[in-house]
Amino acid sequence: MTSSSFYPIGTPGTPWGPVEVVAWRARQSRKRSYADEVLGRVDALRAHFDIAEYGRLDYAPESYPLYAVRSRDWNDTLPTMLVTGGVHGYETSGVHGALQFLERDASRYAGRINLLCVPCVSPWGYERIHRWNPDALDPNRNFREHSPAQESAALWGLLAPLRGQVRMHIDLHETTDSDESEFRPALAARDGKPFEPGTIPDGFYLCADSARPEPDFQQAVIAAVARVTHIAPADPDGTIIGSPVVAHGVIEYDCRRLGLCAGITDAHYRTTTEVYPDSPRATPAQCNDAQAAAVCAAIDYALAHP
Repeated sequence: MTSSSFYPIGTPGTPWGPVEVVAWRARQSRKRSYADEVLGRVDALRAHFDIAEYGRLDYAPESYPLYAVRSRDWNDTLPTMLVTGGVHGYETSGVHGALQFLERDASRYAGRINLLCVPCVSPWGYERIHRWNPDALDPNRNFREHSPAQESAALWGLLAPLRGQVRMHIDLHETTDSDESEFRPALAARDGKPFEPGTIPDGFYLCADSARPEPDFQQAVIAAVARVTHIAPADPDGTIIGSPVVAHGVIEYDCRRLGLCAGITDAHYRTTTEVYPDSPRATPAQCNDAQAAAVCAAIDYALAHP
């Protein structure tokens, strides 16, 4: 089955050029407000954290400030824990789970860790509920030096001085039904490849980094989240989204080779969460709770296993 069966832009078998990207961008519309839903909550954290603008996305006529939330009393003798959300802007609980963690849970780690959190890496995508940026680039395939994706390049620049100092990095994501109905067909069309239908896992799972999988760390996060929402079972062929399940609720990717956010530092412990917000067994609040629980479990494990 070809991508033309599902996606209205481009010629089957031919990768997109600038004309197709412009046509795709024209189909995207602003559906929610980064300023109201994200920046307002970040600003409210100033009483307890240092807030820094680490970059700005210039997508004329729009411009988006990018903010990082840092421990106020940064101490180089303490372990550094990194939390990122909204790399894919449409993955709502990645953004709001990170904010919820900052608002409700982060205070209990004061004086014990250096916390650095970027709640929304991709605000243009957040507003349009989309995976890509305006150039039809996926930020989570472009975390590398001299990245063509502004979102990825800005975060790379922020983290470059800390790359060897981060003990734990957790990157908060979702897998949604729209992955199969919109984003994978669009990807196939963009790249001039056939669209091959897949499956959407019902439940939470983790993507470990195959370069440093740390299975006990992954299972500690899974155990914490299982108290909040259900863990995705493997498909009959033993995979989740086509990748072999290596442990309960865990698959692996080569994060650095693929340009994924979880591979951006040399963190000893690193993982990517995947919440399923479209499940009839999960509510939006439950999804946010699952993300926050995953962050706490990841920090707790990294503190207990230096």
